[in-house]
Amino acid sequence: MKFKKIKQGEADFLMSDGIKLVPRACLEISEDCSPYMKNVIAEASRRGWLKSIAYVKETDFMWEELAK
Repeated sequence: MKFKKIKQGEADFLMSDGIKLVPRACLEISEDCSPYMKNVIAEASRRGWLKSIAYVKETDFMWEELAK
């Protein structure tokens, strides 16, 4: 099985149902996370040190592209 790596900022990273755009992957910070760590994570994201990446089966991705 082969997988396609899709990075945040690439055209295929966002999916749409025709009305809204949804990212394929994201980071969810727990409510239990300390404010200090939330700030560290937010800063890392702003600076581009922390990015979302999605992996999709190449066959699934191909079918998505054909359906467009």
